[in-house]
Amino acid sequence: MEAGDSSSWRFAQCFGDKGDVEDITEADIISTVEFDHTGDYLATGDKGGRVVLFERNEQKRGCEYKFYTEFQSHEPEFDYLKSLEIEEKINRIKWCKRQNAAHFLLSTNDKTIKLWKVFDKQIKVVAENNHSDGYTGTGNGSQPPLRLPRMTTHDSITAAVPRKVYANAHAYHINSISVNSDGETYISADDLRINLWNLNISDQSFNIVDIKPVNMEELTEVITAAEFHPIHCNLFMYSSSKGTIKLADMRDSALCDQHSKQFEEEEDPTQKSFFSEIISSISDVKFSRDGRYILSRDYLTLKIWDINMENKPVKTINIHDHLRQKLCDLYENDCIFDKFECTFSGDGSQVLTGSYHNYFRIYDVNGDNDVVLQADKSAFKAKKIGGARGKAPGKKEGMQTEGIDFAKKILHASWHPRENTIAIAATNNLFLYSTLS
Repeated sequence: MEAGDSSSWRFAQCFGDKGDVEDITEADIISTVEFDHTGDYLATGDKGGRVVLFERNEQKRGCEYKFYTEFQSHEPEFDYLKSLEIEEKINRIKWCKRQNAAHFLLSTNDKTIKLWKVFDKQIKVVAENNHSDGYTGTGNGSQPPLRLPRMTTHDSITAAVPRKVYANAHAYHINSISVNSDGETYISADDLRINLWNLNISDQSFNIVDIKPVNMEELTEVITAAEFHPIHCNLFMYSSSKGTIKLADMRDSALCDQHSKQFEEEEDPTQKSFFSEIISSISDVKFSRDGRYILSRDYLTLKIWDINMENKPVKTINIHDHLRQKLCDLYENDCIFDKFECTFSGDGSQVLTGSYHNYFRIYDVNGDNDVVLQADKSAFKAKKIGGARGKAPGKKEGMQTEGIDFAKKILHASWHPRENTIAIAATNNLFLYSTLS
């Protein structure tokens, strides 16, 4: 299936309030989306600290999901030592590989990571006991034999309980969590440090990357994202605000400050401007499922790197080049600091990332095909736009370049691991698109 066949992508479903944008409650804005390893379950987190899970609806043909459960993951807190409010917004959700009937998933806000167990629980009630037959006693003193109370299943509910709380390990805001392929450990990254945890131990973590300078006035970069290699449990990568990606090997030393590989592209001196440093900051990095390629997203481009070639990406895709002339306005309204996520398809042949005006784009890794879709709430149907890339330089065919609504942006998305189904967060709505009929 080629990404360029835009007619095959169709709107499948939409969850969330279908009212006007003006009526949106801040707490309802979706802040993260994540499929599990099977694709049968989908999790979203929002700014109100809630996690909502969806499950595959087996009764329906094609791609259909239904509500599974919802729980309050984080509450607003206050750090009295630093006089800081800690908001409840869910920054990341990661599923742990399923080992029994229960689901385990990690969720994090700025400071605290929690391991949640979600499972179906049978509620039992006493169906009969010694008083249930209305026995009142007779004159001759004979009594019926005593019986043990009998329990019957009354109802089944889905329960969510926090099994572990991993707190007080980050001085700065957590931006990433990533579960290791060994199923036992995970990393959490904030602006200056990355910590390694064992899922079973909540009161101890190991600091494996620390880029904090002795004098904070000498600070030149921050960590923006981190992820474990999907196959080799000793490798992980992290990206920086300077536009570099560093691959580190935990076998080298306890503190992985010395990276084993650094992926960085030389900047074109002719393109240098006041905004160069801001737009080169990487907002997201992902490994392909086989671990051979790395996908990185900065403000204007999507880059695909071969893990064996550090000096330049094998492919650079311009996402919204028409905004290059508007960087001053985007700086004024803070949009230039928006953190767009990116993701590989399950088979690694396509990549996905978002843009403004609720546009999102699907690109072919090995070809020039490009599909532009819009998560359009008003029509509640897929707006299929676009075609092959490169027909008109600077302006994408079908993609609106004037009158763009910068309040509508697709920052968060997830791709089903085994099929062409994608989940898109558009403000307070969750859209599902699929090529399945």
